[in-house]
Amino acid sequence: MRRHRILRFFLDVALILLTMGVCLAVTPAGGIVGRVKYVWSSGGAEAWEEAAVREGISPAAEEYYYENFPEELHETYREIYVHIMRNEDSGPLYSSVTVDDFWKTYYAVLADHPEIFWIDTSAQIQESGLTKKVVSYNFDTTVPESSRAALKEQLQQAADVCISQIPAEATDYEKIRFVYEYIIDRTEYDSSGADNQNIQSVLLNQRSVCAGYSKAFQYILNRMGLFCTYITGTIKSGGDHGWNMVRIDGQYYYVDVTWGDPVFANQMNGAASHVMNYNYLCCTENDLFRTHTPDGSIPLPPCTADNYNYYVMNDMYYENFDYDTVYDRVMESVWAGEMNIVMKFGSYEAYEQAKYELFQNGLLNDAGQYLMEINGVSQWNYRYNTDDDFNLITIYWK
Repeated sequence: MRRHRILRFFLDVALILLTMGVCLAVTPAGGIVGRVKYVWSSGGAEAWEEAAVREGISPAAEEYYYENFPEELHETYREIYVHIMRNEDSGPLYSSVTVDDFWKTYYAVLADHPEIFWIDTSAQIQESGLTKKVVSYNFDTTVPESSRAALKEQLQQAADVCISQIPAEATDYEKIRFVYEYIIDRTEYDSSGADNQNIQSVLLNQRSVCAGYSKAFQYILNRMGLFCTYITGTIKSGGDHGWNMVRIDGQYYYVDVTWGDPVFANQMNGAASHVMNYNYLCCTENDLFRTHTPDGSIPLPPCTADNYNYYVMNDMYYENFDYDTVYDRVMESVWAGEMNIVMKFGSYEAYEQAKYELFQNGLLNDAGQYLMEINGVSQWNYRYNTDDDFNLITIYWK
C-alpha cells in the first residue's frame, strides 16, 4: 500500500540572486539559496542526466515510464533517480513539482527500476505553503546504506544464475518463457514473505507476492537487454495487482508471472492443480483485461498481437471451431498417450461450440472407446476444465 506524509512550511522571505554567470553542478547546497541557484542555472533534466553519466549511474535499461511521461516531469524524474542512486535518502528537492506530480513521478521511477530494492513506496515530503511545490523529501528505506552494495552483488549473481541456464541461441520469446517458468518453479506465493515488494523476495528468499514476482521478472529480462516494464492496476475481485508488459519483434504482450504460479491460482479458485498456468504468458489485452484493469498511471500501447501467445506457439490455438480438426487432434492426443490436451479458441462463440460438441454431442466418444480398449476396461473416466476468461478447454485423459 502506498503511504506518504506531507509537511508544510511557509517561506517568509523572497530571495533574488543577482549574480551573473553562475556555474552549478547538480549538488547545490540546501535551503532557499541552493534552490535559487539551481533555478538560475537552468540546467533542468539535462543537468541531472549529465550528473548520472559523470557518476556512472546512468540507466542500463529502457525506461518506459520516463519515455511516456509528460516532458515537464522529466526533470523531477531524473532528479529523484539521481538522488536514489547516490544513496541520498533525504534532502532538498530542486525541481519545481506539485505534491501530486511528485508522487506520480516517484512511483514512475520505481516502476522503471526494479534494481532499486532498498527504497519503499512510502516517503515524507515537505511542501511550501506559498508555492505549493515540494521542497524536500525523505525516502523510507528498507536496507541500510552500508548493506546495499553487497546485497546488490548478491541479487546480480542470483539473476545471472537464471540467465546462465538459457541457451545462447534462444529467441527473445524463449528467454521470456524460460524466466517465467524459472520464477514460478522457485517461488512460493506468500503474502507474509519478507521484502515482498521488491526483487529480494524472489531472487534471495523465494517467497513473494505480485510486486516481487513482477519486478524480479523485469529485472532479469532487463539484465539480458530485453524490454520489460511493470504495470499496476486492479483485478476483477477488486484487489491491487502488478504484472508486466514485454515487447517481441516490435509488438507488445502482457505477462503475469504471479497468476502463472499454481500455488497462487489455487488460493484464488480453490483448485488442486499443480500445473503451471500459461494463460498469462505473452497474452493479449483482450485476454488479460477480462480479469485485470490497468490503473491509468501511464499510457499503454495496444497489446493485440497473438504471434507469441503460448497456445499459438505450441499449436494449441484454434481461431474457429471445426469439427474435423478438433476430432483429429483429440484422437492424435489419445493415440500418442498424452496426459492431457489443451485447446484455446479465438472467440467465445467458437469456445462455446467446442464445449457443446465435446461434452454434450459425443465428439469424445471415439476417444473414450479407444482408451477403454487399450486399457482393457469397460469404462473410462476423464476430467476436464474450462476457462471462460481465456476460451480454454483442458481434457485430462489420465
